[in-house]
Amino acid sequence: MRPLAALLLLAACASPAPAFMAATRTDVVVDGRSFAVFREGNRAQVIRLGHATPQQRPAIPGQMLRAVALATGCTPLAASFDGDSGERRGRITC
Repeated sequence: MRPLAALLLLAACASPAPAFMAATRTDVVVDGRSFAVFREGNRAQVIRLGHATPQQRPAIPGQMLRAVALATGCTPLAASFDGDSGERRGRITC
């Protein structure tokens, strides 16, 4: 039972990628979905917090870009963002 509890706690973490360890974290909500946004200079990482069903996933990339804009006050360069519906990284311009 203890290993399962530890695994669940780790799965709930929103830790940034190594390149974003010194980044500023801002939590935002877009369309009722929570995101953690990490900003380091002109780059950002966004992590979805919580579960998303397969039917919800197509809308998430757009929500992630809006989360980056809200958290940083900058414009995310959509074509530069790579990742999936759980985590994406890309460039921003301010």
